[in-house]
Amino acid sequence: MKILQPPGWKKPRGYANGIATEGRLVFVSGMIGWDGEERFAGPDLVSQVRQALHNIVAVLAEADALPEHIVRMTWYVIDKREYVAAYREIGAAYREIIGRHFPTMAAIQVAGLVEDQARVEIEVTAVVPPAIDDR
Repeated sequence: MKILQPPGWKKPRGYANGIATEGRLVFVSGMIGWDGEERFAGPDLVSQVRQALHNIVAVLAEADALPEHIVRMTWYVIDKREYVAAYREIGAAYREIIGRHFPTMAAIQVAGLVEDQARVEIEVTAVVPPAIDDR
């Protein structure tokens, strides 16, 4: 995996401008902040982000993929101000669950999500590199 950072550009915090990679693609549907029994972790954004990230890791594991294989994340949030105000807590949860791997990211404020209680939905694309033996 190669991080794409044009010369002279300020390094972004918490994401990459671009990534070049090769391997097996894994697509994770938008994950919200509920568990496998469809119970929300809590009414607040941070607890829902934490659960959504755990959900992403669980789905990736089904494909023998790891968080460091994530190349793109798209975050859909109900309230941009709430999201920005929670940067510190979201960042701590992210580093705890995903690690210090920062893929390309987009965050989009939306009018609503299908589940009324949901504060965030995160979708992911991962690329699992070919094994040394596969080359």
